[in-house]
Amino acid sequence: MIKFQFPSQNNFYSGKVRDVYSIGSDWLVMIASNRISAFDVILPKPIPYKGQVLNQVAAYMLNKTTDICPNWLVSTPAPNVALGKRCVPYKVEMVVRGNLTGHAWRTYREGKRTLCGVTLADGLKENDYFSSPIITPTTKAEAGHDQDISREEIIAQNIVNEKEYLQLEKYTLALFERGKELAAKRGLILVDTKYEFGKIGDTIYLMDEIHTPDSSRYFYADGFEDRLKKNEPQKQLSKEFVREWLIANDFMGKEGQTVPEMNDEWIQTISKRYIELYEQLIGEKFVPEDLSDDETERRVLHALKQVKAI
Repeated sequence: MIKFQFPSQNNFYSGKVRDVYSIGSDWLVMIASNRISAFDVILPKPIPYKGQVLNQVAAYMLNKTTDICPNWLVSTPAPNVALGKRCVPYKVEMVVRGNLTGHAWRTYREGKRTLCGVTLADGLKENDYFSSPIITPTTKAEAGHDQDISREEIIAQNIVNEKEYLQLEKYTLALFERGKELAAKRGLILVDTKYEFGKIGDTIYLMDEIHTPDSSRYFYADGFEDRLKKNEPQKQLSKEFVREWLIANDFMGKEGQTVPEMNDEWIQTISKRYIELYEQLIGEKFVPEDLSDDETERRVLHALKQVKAI
């Protein structure tokens, strides 16, 4: 993927997955690449159509939640491109969990019973439901690993003031509930996810992607309870299988560790899993689109003209 140069562009940021172009003071063009990251490390090879899957799932979910919280998205001029409002981001990610899975389970298995200031009950098994969803925020690191942080620490350090943080929590729980409803209609359980928020003036906006396989974990509902009783791994649609493969190959993003070799067969497997999640979650056949860089640029320029950004 090339680096574009759009009219009125005044900043460019390349993240783990997305390339973000700032246009004037009010607009962002966000291009979802085929890069894949895990443990805050970008893996060496891209995943075909991953950017398109992420962008289209995020757009679908953002459009399904506008009654809960205003969001940044204005249009999707190309399969892997989103155009939206430029917000001042909060320096926390709102992670919400419905089940004891992933990072929460690994913490619990070590014997810890507090996660981000939230007390966890004794006697839980992997993948058990919490009595109610819990919020386990993280700091947004400029580089390296995001760090767990509690509500109390966020407010005490004035990362977010108390009134606004409580509003973020309210939005987070309502968005998670909507995500679970949408997933349930498609035979899935939304297990955990994360949201990012920002402000324009005094208004809080939902930003970035939501309910995608990169930001969320889904289990298949069919057979969930049976697998839980038998302590069997859950059938899931998420990026967790990539993390599990890395862990099995002695990589967790720690100093001195080397990313294992990703052969072509494994890359195609990951791509198919992303497409499977799209089709299962959206209920439509995934239609791959391969646009040239010139066509992508043409569509973005047209979208920018539509909002009078250029």
